[in-house]
Amino acid sequence: MKAIRYHAFGGPDELRVDEIPVPHAGPGEIRIAVHYAGVNPSDWKRREGQYQAFEDGVLPLTVGVEASGVVDEIGDGVSGVAIGDAVFGFGDGTVAEKAILSHWAVKPAAVSFAVAAGLPVMTDTANRALDEVNIKTGQTLLVSGAAGGVGTAIVQLACLRGITVIGSASAPKHGYLASLGAIPTTYGPGLQERITHFAPGGVDAAIDVAGSGVIPELISIVGHPARVLSVADLSAEQYGVKFSHGPPVHPELILANIARLCADGLFKLHIAGVYPLQQTADAHRVSAEGHVTGKLVIKVC
Repeated sequence: MKAIRYHAFGGPDELRVDEIPVPHAGPGEIRIAVHYAGVNPSDWKRREGQYQAFEDGVLPLTVGVEASGVVDEIGDGVSGVAIGDAVFGFGDGTVAEKAILSHWAVKPAAVSFAVAAGLPVMTDTANRALDEVNIKTGQTLLVSGAAGGVGTAIVQLACLRGITVIGSASAPKHGYLASLGAIPTTYGPGLQERITHFAPGGVDAAIDVAGSGVIPELISIVGHPARVLSVADLSAEQYGVKFSHGPPVHPELILANIARLCADGLFKLHIAGVYPLQQTADAHRVSAEGHVTGKLVIKVC
């Protein structure tokens, strides 16, 4: 089968289309014929070698950790899913014609394969960030870089928890943020004054999604590093701010919940770009530029 792999850490030109053996589902796993795979900043950061300090990986590595598709093989001990079911979930090496999923949910009929492929990582990251920053119903949250995939999820899930969200993004994205339920504002000089205007009583917590070097400013706005969290800036801990990462927490619950929210029209994901398998490197380049509104996906079949 065809898969996108890299044989050395480096730039997007390291990505290549390789022919590799078809994997088989082990105990507790399923295999899918991949329709779409999501693109995440962690994909190109991992490819660049940024995660070597806390992840083990033997080159060559296949790209991707989330996908949607149709089940074509079921491992031992798996129940509640059948050959031919449309599903989405977490796996390894998902930018390929076939992929093994370790955690999954049935894809609602009303949700496209493209949207479903982009949901797992962003919703897991958003739920974890909201829990770790300890923001509560009735409080106010500042999200820096709110228009990307993870920001899209944080804004909507926070609003569903009864949290007031102020989201920063470039001016052309303000309509998008408002449609998600956030109070939009711009980056740059004067941010603290703008936040004070929107939240005279102060901001209870802040989440850095963009990794654009704003952590000292977020600490100043919120008042203490313990109330700031980053999902994107590897230098966060130098400021006493937690850098949130790790394997999915309660992934089956997260996937089932986001499937229900999407089916009920309570959660939306804008697909900003669809790339064929052979153009995965282009998707990585666009993602790394940091201007994506919503999510990029790879169309496999």
